[in-house]
Amino acid sequence: MRDPYEVLGVPRGADAGQIKSAFRKLAKKHHPDANKNDPKAAEKFAEANAAYEILGDEAKRKQFDAGEIDAEGKPRFQGFQGFQGFEGAHPGGFHAGAGAGPDIHFETFTFGPQGAQRGGRAGGFGGIDDILKEMMGGRARRGGARQFEPEEFAPPPGRDAMASTTITLSDLAHGGTRRVYLPTGKEVDVKIPAGLSDGQQIRLKGQGFSDGGPAGDAIITVHIAKHPYFEREGANIRLQLPVTLYEAVLGGKVRVPTLDGAVELNIPANTSSGRTFRLRGKGLPDKTGRGDLLATIRIVLPDNADPALEDLMRKWRDEAPYDPRKTLA
Repeated sequence: MRDPYEVLGVPRGADAGQIKSAFRKLAKKHHPDANKNDPKAAEKFAEANAAYEILGDEAKRKQFDAGEIDAEGKPRFQGFQGFQGFEGAHPGGFHAGAGAGPDIHFETFTFGPQGAQRGGRAGGFGGIDDILKEMMGGRARRGGARQFEPEEFAPPPGRDAMASTTITLSDLAHGGTRRVYLPTGKEVDVKIPAGLSDGQQIRLKGQGFSDGGPAGDAIITVHIAKHPYFEREGANIRLQLPVTLYEAVLGGKVRVPTLDGAVELNIPANTSSGRTFRLRGKGLPDKTGRGDLLATIRIVLPDNADPALEDLMRKWRDEAPYDPRKTLA
């Protein structure tokens, strides 16, 4: 057994707080349940326990410093003077007879499938109990085996990294990925899922801050940029389609922009402003398929006054008047 001061890594003049802090660090670092792939972890943990059992107990520490007990807590041989021989087995442990000092109790730890198990008698020493109980958030069990879950000794997860990105309706229609810069300094490619809503968040596991433990997540808020002439309605998109007066009256083919490129739409003769045409499958993808493009006709007159058009409208008004508001109250 090594010198307990050397095991805990503290100087001989260390105070109780330094000794306790050193033991806590070693217990967290070497606990077997948190180091299942390290066969030496149990040995190191037991060595730290044994060292703290001596240095964490004021009476035992004085005995060790005075050379009365060794690094394992056993009495050192000090000659035959005053030695009265063994008086038989003592229920509290080793007994050296009158004048040999108080009974010394030993405690051992074993490790197996049931976790850390304490053997032997505890005597009056409860420091390790208190520290391990504190480390476990008050869940230590006295009497019998102590069991530890690996996560109880794992460092807490890191913070989430928050970021945002803006995509277009075209990005949403065609999917793909978007490169995003995170506050951690990383660049990640974010897959844009079908049917994404404005302001929806995407979580990337393990891409956040580590803070010395398991990395947190990256949370990406996705905003959808306003389109100059398309408006989204779920998976459908709406378009106000400008047409001329003669196209509305005479009918004909007009070019209609879509997210996949322009297509031709056949406008029937005598089409009124406000009439809506449905272009199937020209909307946005969702989980069930793809939405439609809803094109609403909007008749637009020329920017400059046209005397010929005015004469035609006067003749029309005089010869074929009609009232489009007759159904209004």
